[in-house]
Amino acid sequence: DKIAKIFIKILPIYWAVLTFMLLKPGVENLEYTFMFDGIDKILHLTIFAMLGFCFTAAFPKMKFILFFQIMLSYSILTEILQDEMGWGRSMEVLDLVADTVGVLAGYYIFTKVKSLTF
Repeated sequence: DKIAKIFIKILPIYWAVLTFMLLKPGVENLEYTFMFDGIDKILHLTIFAMLGFCFTAAFPKMKFILFFQIMLSYSILTEILQDEMGWGRSMEVLDLVADTVGVLAGYYIFTKVKSLTF
């Protein structure tokens, strides 16, 4: 369908940018007025919700279990690579939790939006 054709083009670009951002060398966080403890978990949740939304929009007929396995595998892989690459990033279980909640939220949001519009 038309939405899937659009997101099939958006998904690889978003996924590539996301992978770059997750694996680039870590830098010292500067203190801004909007910074607070846990902001990184909210960012993980948000960017993975967008990934889950885009992936579901690109492949709307994919079974949920396959979607979940792909997203969970990607989340685990990026966390392992962050730790192994030694570029100032570390593997955190709470990041993995935020990633998982994010992709599930993205999936849920897409299914709700789809049921409202189609």
